[in-house]
Amino acid sequence: MSEEKQPEATTDTTSDQGSGVAPTADAPAAADTTPTEGAERGRGRRGNSNNDRRGGAGRRPRRGGRPERVKPEFDQKIISIRRVTRVMAGGRRFSFSVAMVIGDKRGRVGVGIGKAGDTQLAIEKAIRDARKHMIIVPMNKDSHIAHDVHTKYASSEVMIMPAPGRGIVAGSSVRTVLEHAGVKDVTAKIFSRSKNKLNNARAAVEALKLLKKN
Repeated sequence: MSEEKQPEATTDTTSDQGSGVAPTADAPAAADTTPTEGAERGRGRRGNSNNDRRGGAGRRPRRGGRPERVKPEFDQKIISIRRVTRVMAGGRRFSFSVAMVIGDKRGRVGVGIGKAGDTQLAIEKAIRDARKHMIIVPMNKDSHIAHDVHTKYASSEVMIMPAPGRGIVAGSSVRTVLEHAGVKDVTAKIFSRSKNKLNNARAAVEALKLLKKN
């Protein structure tokens, strides 16, 4: 038998070469990735807005800065704060009681008490009450008292004596009253066993009322 020769498969490349089109097996040409003018403008706007939000270079500086705090007329200190409970028909009601000493450390001092459901409101009431009951302590030019004073208020008994060169020797809320009044070189003694700071402070104020001018 005669073997028939099969025709060999050939690839026609002349049409592709003649037409000038690249073969399909090759990768497509890279696209132009340069940003357009509009995109650059949009990106620049977004960048500026972010800088403005974050406090960047585009933000305007504040004018004048922070205002200075005004110093209060009187120094103040809380000597006692208590939570008071009242039992009512519908349940318990809570409120706060605040005792406070205020003074300018130049001879004026006062003790007040305030009660409210909020601590801040109770403090404001205590300050107003202390202003109403403020006294002027008679002292010489060196902030010294003239003589000994001894008084009793409720269950508190206090004695205040001049002590040149010793500073303020006192305890409890009596010391707070003397410091806010601006008295120097004194010794105070609490004779009672009362731990009530409000009564001790009011006893100190009553003792300072008994002072006479030099």
